[in-house]
Parts: sequence; structure tokens; C-alpha cells
Amino acid sequence: MLVFSELFLRRGKKVLLEDANFSIPAGQKVGITGSNGVGKSSLFSLILGKLEADNGNFSMPADWVIAHVAQHTPAGDIPALDYVLQGDRDYVDLQDKISAATDNDDGMMLAELHGRLEDIDGYSAESRAATLMHGLGFKPEEIRLPVEEFSGGWRMRLNLAQALMCRSDLLLLDEPTNHLDLDAVIWLQNWLSRYDGTLLLISHDREFLDSFITLIANIEHRHITLYSGHYSSFEKARAEQLAQQQAAHIKQQKEVEHIEKFIRRFGAKATKAKQAQSRVKVLERMQLIAAAHIDSPFHFNFREPEKLPERLLDSREVSLGYNNMAILKDVSIHLHAGDRIGLIGPNGAGKSTLIKFLAGELEAQSGESWQAQYLKIGYFAQHQLEQLVPEQTALQHLRLLDKKARESSLRGFLGGFGFIGDRVEEPVAPFSGGEKARLVLALLIYQKPNLLLLDEPTNHLDLEMRHALSMALQEYVGAMVIVSHDRHLLKSVTDQFILVDNGKVEAFEGDLDDYAKRLQGKTETPAEEVSVIETAAIKPVVENGPTKKDIRRLEAERRKKLQPLKKRVDRLERKIDELNGKLDSIDKQLSDPAFYNEENTDLMTSLMQDKAYLAKDIADLEEHWMQATEEYEDASKT
Repeated sequence: MLVFSELFLRRGKKVLLEDANFSIPAGQKVGITGSNGVGKSSLFSLILGKLEADNGNFSMPADWVIAHVAQHTPAGDIPALDYVLQGDRDYVDLQDKISAATDNDDGMMLAELHGRLEDIDGYSAESRAATLMHGLGFKPEEIRLPVEEFSGGWRMRLNLAQALMCRSDLLLLDEPTNHLDLDAVIWLQNWLSRYDGTLLLISHDREFLDSFITLIANIEHRHITLYSGHYSSFEKARAEQLAQQQAAHIKQQKEVEHIEKFIRRFGAKATKAKQAQSRVKVLERMQLIAAAHIDSPFHFNFREPEKLPERLLDSREVSLGYNNMAILKDVSIHLHAGDRIGLIGPNGAGKSTLIKFLAGELEAQSGESWQAQYLKIGYFAQHQLEQLVPEQTALQHLRLLDKKARESSLRGFLGGFGFIGDRVEEPVAPFSGGEKARLVLALLIYQKPNLLLLDEPTNHLDLEMRHALSMALQEYVGAMVIVSHDRHLLKSVTDQFILVDNGKVEAFEGDLDDYAKRLQGKTETPAEEVSVIETAAIKPVVENGPTKKDIRRLEAERRKKLQPLKKRVDRLERKIDELNGKLDSIDKQLSDPAFYNEENTDLMTSLMQDKAYLAKDIADLEEHWMQATEEYEDASKT
């Protein structure tokens, strides 16, 4: 058992924990949550003996073996498999002793050591290490390559494999999914669910936390509170607590009623596809998630594109690759306004290659491609963070995009991304990875793109920012293509998946649960490298179809038909928002205990009447809105 009593912990001048009292029973799988900077990693440092408490005590069984992921990236010419094997300390120790006994020709000692090696299943160590590496995405021919030949991200995977190789009593994992693709995340999830020691996990991945966690330790306001169950259970409990404290809970209840009403109205259509079913589930959870994040510092929306062509991008039979070597061939993809696509597939299959081509950073080796005249791409990738100018401030970066805007307007925009006060005038050089990612997203959003290309946008982002991004993307009107290992984000904002695997690019019929089952159905033995010969198109190319002129004419006619319907929907939405604002103002007055006195009797009666009238008007408008929405959606499909 881990026991923390009257713990007082600080980093520098910042107090992280104050009078913390809690204990974690052995065998629990604990998710450590809280916003960036509250002390999650410092808690790990305390457990590892790298940081001392300012007051109080921490204790754990003296014989426990602790495994954790090294934060430095390894180097040198040691084979990757041997590096992973170093995680099994007993195995390494016995191998050293066997080598010494062999040199000394000590037969008795050798017999004893080989017996101990058998007791710890040491003869299968290499096989176990290779299985770990395969699960984390290493190809069979890569496991014996020198460590120095791998990139920084892959070396971090080696560190993770080394930690998992250790026969530990306590496993500490700090954001283990940051450097993984979706396939590796699902594999790690299954591995950790079978881990029989005590697990402490820092993660901002909601789906990952939900899959095997038994206890949530949330750090907030310098205190740690334990919640039984997985992350969604914690989120619900915290939402209920906050709802009792926040007058905004009234508004949230109205929103969820509205969503449920919409689902009942269109449920029959939604059940036609698994993706739609998943979408309905997300909508059903929206209220409790919103309540749990009501005090989030991040609030922003995507700015509406200045132009939004119906057809944004076409490619036909393109081949993509590097140095005259094709990774993907005969790829045909067609992007239209409103498309919400998630790219899935194993690491190295070509997802980032495809998204770089769509972003215009990679030319096709062959084939045809077309872009709309007013196409405006917003591209987020990890290398975009490196394009920030270290000595410039967040405000200066934004000013370069809009030299005419008022400073107050720019500050207000950056505030939605957590950059407030003097923070907007500080150089970005010392910013954390999460802060840089937030800034790059802010700069991207400010430019009003009509096509979003997001390659692992949630890396380095905490749960609050991930939630804000998810909510903003749900309202985005342009097209988007996303690569992410964050399954909650994919479930929340996409409605179709494209599988990139074995040199092929094709539509995936199913949802993420189906994809997980597909992965589990594969053999655990590392497969042979698949030759990239066979390819497939996302959509077949129609021969002898309508001409470009015909397509432009039909699209113009379609837009003309849809425009008044869309304006009606937008007008009704604005009116509903206006009335809800008035209703919120009345509810705020009526929720104030000081309001209830004899002097306000007449006013109270008037407000109650106004509230009843407003509620009826809103209900009527919502009926009209749903009818208008249905007409618009039906017209959009024709």
C-alpha cells in the first residue's frame, strides 16, 4: 500500500500539495488527473525519491520494485532488443553472474545460476522483449538495430518497452501514449489491463483512462481527491459537484434536454450506421462532460471561413512516397465541405504521408490532383511547433497574421487558449510543449481555414484543452481530416474513417470498436513486411461522368437551393440563443436568496411570468428549428 499523510509538497515557490492525506491499496490501477502544472509529475518524483516532501510522510513496502519510463532518450550502438532486456533487472544480473562463472569455470555456480534463471522464466526473456517491441510498433527487422539509429520518438518507445519488461510491484507511467499511434495505444491498453502490480498512470487520454483504471486521483486546488471507478465515473461525480455550485447547471440541463429531443426526433436515421450510433452516444454524454469542464480556462470556436466551396479537393490515381519509392499508389480522394474524416492504420503505413500530400507539403509522384480556387488549408503537425520564433511573444505571432486588428481583440482571442495577462507578452522559447501546441492551434484557427488537416493535435494537451478542442471541432463547418491516437476525439468529431494499411487507402466500414477488434484478431507474432504493391482507391473514379462545367453548374444550383434553408436555420438559432440569454438572466435573479423579500414581490411575480412566456417561446422556436434543420439536411442529401 502507498500511504501519504499530511503531505506538503512544493516546487520552488509554488505550493503543489497541502496537507494531503490518502492511501492507495496494492493492486489498484490509478489514473492521476489534473491540469498541467498541478504536481502530477512531482508526485512521481516524490515516489522515486528524487524530490523530498516539505512536510508529512510517504511510505510504501520496502521490498517493492518500481518501474518507470526514463525521460532521457537513449543512444549508443547497443541493439534495441538488448536495451529493452535491461528492464528485467534479475535477468541482467543473472546473465552477468553466468558470464563470470563461465570465465571462472565454476560448474557448481553455473548449475545454480541456470536454475535461478529457469525460476524467473529467463529463457523466454528475449521472446517477451520482442513481443513488447512488436506491440509498440517495431518491425521484426528493427529489433536488433542499434538504438542510435532510431528517432527520438522511437527511442521513447524503447524506454517504455524497457519499463514494461521489468517485473515490478509498482509501475509509474507519465503520458505513455504521447509517442504512440492508435494501434500501439490499443495494444498498451490491453497489456496494462493484465498487469497485476500497482499502476499509477498520468494521462490526458479519456478513452485510455476508461479502459482499465480502477481509481482516479484528481489533483485540484492543492489537494488530492480519490474517486472509485474509471475516468467517466469521476467525470460524472465531479460534474454533479460542480453543478451544485454553478448556476450554469440550469443552462446545461436545457442543453441536454434539447440534444435528447433532437436525438428522439432523428434517432431512426441515426441508427442506420455505426458511426452515427457512436455520435449519438457522444451527444448523450455531452452534458456531464460540459459540467465537468465548466471551470476550464479554455473557451474558443473556429472562426467561420470567408469562403467555403462545396468541392474542396480531388485527387485521382496519385502515387505518394519519397525518393522515387512509392508508399501509396492509385489513391483517389475527394474532399467536400462538411467531410469529417479520421485516418486510421498502423504506424508507418502512410497516414502522415497522405496528410502531407493533402497539405501541399508533398508532391504526388504520379496521378492528377485538383484544388478549389478558394481552398484555405489549416495544417497542424508536430513540426509546426518548431516554426514558432523563440524570441517572439504569442501576441507578436498573432499580430503578424493581422496587423490591423486592435490589440484588445487579439488579447481576447489568445485568452480563449489560456494566454492571459502578461503571458501574451512573454517570449515563447520557455513555453512548454502544451503551451506551444495551444499557440500553434490558435494561429491556425485565426486564419479561418476551410480545410483542417490535424496530425496528432492532442499531443502535449491536457484534458481541459482536449475537451475545448473537441467542442470547437464539433461546430466547425469546413472539412477536416484527422490523425490521432485520442479515440475520444475521433469518436466526437469524425463520422467516417479511412484505413491506410499495406499500401492501400480505403474506406473503413465500422467504428473504432470494430477497428480494435480487427487489431486483436491479428496474430501476435510479428508479421513479415508487406510489399507495397497492391493499392486501392477511397472512391472509384467514374469514367465518362459529367464534365467539370456540368459539376460546377449543378453545385451552383445546389448552393442556391440550400442557401435560404441554411439562413432560416441560422436565424432561428440566433433567436433561440437570444431568448436563452434573457432566461438565464431571470434565473440568475431568481436564484439569489437576497432577492426574496417583500420589496421585490411584484418584481418576482413579473419575472416568473416572463420566465413562463420565454420558456414557451423557446419551445416553439426549437420545434421550428428542428423542422428547418430536417428540411436542410434532406435537401443537402439530394
